[in-house]
Amino acid sequence: MMKKILFFLFLSVATLQCFCQNQQQGLEDALRKLSMAHIAIANLYVDEVNTGKLTEDAIDGMLSKLDPHSSYTNAEETKRMNEPLRGNFDGIGIQFNILEDTLLVIQPTAKGPSEKVGIMAGDRITHVNDTCIAGVKMSREEIMRRLRGSRGTKVKLSILRSGVKDTLQFVVTRDKIPVTTVDATFMITPTIGLIRLASFGSTSHNELKNAIQQLKEKGMKDLILDLQQNGGGYMDAATNIANEFLHKNDLIVYTQGLRVPYKEFRAQGNGIFQEGRVMVLVDEYSASASEILAGAVQDQDRGYIIGRRTFGKGLVQRPLPLPDGSMIRLTIARYYTPTGRCIQKPYTMGDKKKYNMDVLDRFTHGELTNIDSIHFPDSLKFSTLREKRTVYGGGGIMPDYFIPLDTMRYTKYYRDLSAKGAIINASLKYIDKNRKNLKKKYPSFDDYKRDFEIPQSLIKAVFSEGEKGKVKAKDDKEEQATISELELQLKALIARDLWDMSEYFAIIYEKNPFVTKALELLSSQNN
Repeated sequence: MMKKILFFLFLSVATLQCFCQNQQQGLEDALRKLSMAHIAIANLYVDEVNTGKLTEDAIDGMLSKLDPHSSYTNAEETKRMNEPLRGNFDGIGIQFNILEDTLLVIQPTAKGPSEKVGIMAGDRITHVNDTCIAGVKMSREEIMRRLRGSRGTKVKLSILRSGVKDTLQFVVTRDKIPVTTVDATFMITPTIGLIRLASFGSTSHNELKNAIQQLKEKGMKDLILDLQQNGGGYMDAATNIANEFLHKNDLIVYTQGLRVPYKEFRAQGNGIFQEGRVMVLVDEYSASASEILAGAVQDQDRGYIIGRRTFGKGLVQRPLPLPDGSMIRLTIARYYTPTGRCIQKPYTMGDKKKYNMDVLDRFTHGELTNIDSIHFPDSLKFSTLREKRTVYGGGGIMPDYFIPLDTMRYTKYYRDLSAKGAIINASLKYIDKNRKNLKKKYPSFDDYKRDFEIPQSLIKAVFSEGEKGKVKAKDDKEEQATISELELQLKALIARDLWDMSEYFAIIYEKNPFVTKALELLSSQNN
């Protein structure tokens, strides 16, 4: 018997060695073939060719035959892609918008380089290092390129300021400018806080911890965490944030691939919000790291998920930096929630077009607007780990409470006004003209939120801006139906420009059905 076991063991090892040798030989043959083709084109082709571009196209071609998320980016694309997640960039530190071909400072970054030299909200930057950027139809990207630069370098700015006759000159020393991923932090009721997280970057965990701590100091008992349209980011940020809500040894997520071993991530038990109730808001554009966090909260019965089925991006990419600064992001494994649900939605290798049409297909099939259009086979049913509630696999995270897409909320007239920039342009002009008076009349945001009403003149200004772009309501009924949402958006935009994004969302969420449902659930659970 022992001889038979040894024989089969020897045979298995020999077979494996043969397989590995054949696989290695096949790889070497493929690389040799690719190299020969590259050399032949570079040395024999009838015309001049860009061999660097050919190499990039070859890499792109190989990756395009794989899953939808394996990708190649050149050096410049890699830099732009990583910048929002890194947590900082080099620049002068301003929020700005373009009004009538002129850069208008919305807010200087607190304690940033521009604020330090005296640049203020409402200033207009006309020249950058003696190059005129006002009235010349320069693209936003070109303006940003001129304003940004390496830390420690200087840039001269010419500025027009309301009430000051002469052009002001400032020399700003560029510095590291923080990129924040928490868009909003505020108390929505005396005991319920709301945090909106835009992405999962290198600073997101610390940002969220600080936000939770701030809200707890204001009396927060329960939390609404908004991940709507959060496309993801760093996996570590997702697992670290999940740790703040889960109990010791709770499984957060695990990964596994053909050539990558099983790896799990568990909570350490040192989170700062392990007891308060949690409501997580998601939609069809919540993806990747958002789905890891939502899946962990749902599977561990730590809170409820509210919204619509998430995107379904559950493939793990390993970044492979190349010597010239470019990068390959290669899929090496899949994400699985604690109950074993695969987050990744189905796809066909090499068919990115169909994959990218998935959200539109959901709309066409009624999934985004009607819960009765959503059906799951029994094979996709899973049970949560504590309360044994039914949850579903098959790609993405299906919420516990469905919020249909309201296709009737915004009139066509409103959507056209927004698309043509009429709403933002009218609001910028209004705030530019009335900033000082508004600050004086409403010294606090609470005063503004309670008392400010959009003047009829501003509504007319929006309609006038729309007419410049040939946008008009089809009749009085459509115009009247537009005004309610228009007033809400304008009030939120003005609040943003007077204060910041938290104040913007504190107003805009007054009519958000996701938030309304979360508040309803938290209220009913108290009774």
